[in-house]
Amino acid sequence: MGAKIDWQSVTSQIELGADQLRVPLSSSALVKLGDYLQLLYRWNQTYNLTAVRDPQQMVEQHLLDSLSIADYLTGERCIDVGTGAGLPGMVLAIALPGRQWTLLDTNGKKIRFLRQVLIELGIKDVELAHQRVERFTPAAPFDTVVTRAVTSVSELWSKCRHLLSCSGCMLAMKGKSPWLELPEGGLVDANTSCIQLTVPGLDAERHLIKIEPQSSSLSKL
Repeated sequence: MGAKIDWQSVTSQIELGADQLRVPLSSSALVKLGDYLQLLYRWNQTYNLTAVRDPQQMVEQHLLDSLSIADYLTGERCIDVGTGAGLPGMVLAIALPGRQWTLLDTNGKKIRFLRQVLIELGIKDVELAHQRVERFTPAAPFDTVVTRAVTSVSELWSKCRHLLSCSGCMLAMKGKSPWLELPEGGLVDANTSCIQLTVPGLDAERHLIKIEPQSSSLSKL
């Protein structure tokens, strides 16, 4: 049997990291993030939701990594495409309540995990969608589309741009600088910018590609 986990220490790590990122957490949000991490840890023993096993590494590689894009969210309606175990969508929904989130994924066991999170943590402003993004038609367009996927930026944009409102943006979370993924000259129907992120405790490159549609491109969808 492994060493007993000090969950209070893990919660303190979350609080310190969020403070370093300047993401204000209410006491309720901090408790729920700790509870979410415990659920993820327990379910991961059986369902292999993430390759990261150590709770402290989960804080750095999952929770704080997710919170690092908090300042770049816009509007009230957000969708996390390929959310997996709720990264970053569930983390951001817990940390920054008030937005309406949709978490979309094709993996049934991960959707079941997220459903349990919603029940146990009493989260109301999150909807789950078990579907491929190409086939998903929202009731209304989203202000922010977030993805933490490994697919190329141009492919992500091709699959996701139908989800966006005219004034919305897509946030593609990446590791090393992703400029080589973009066609020469960038995306022809969108404006792109690259932001380097710093995640507390994480000694690895993190970047965010922000994609904003040109109004003429959305009018053709």
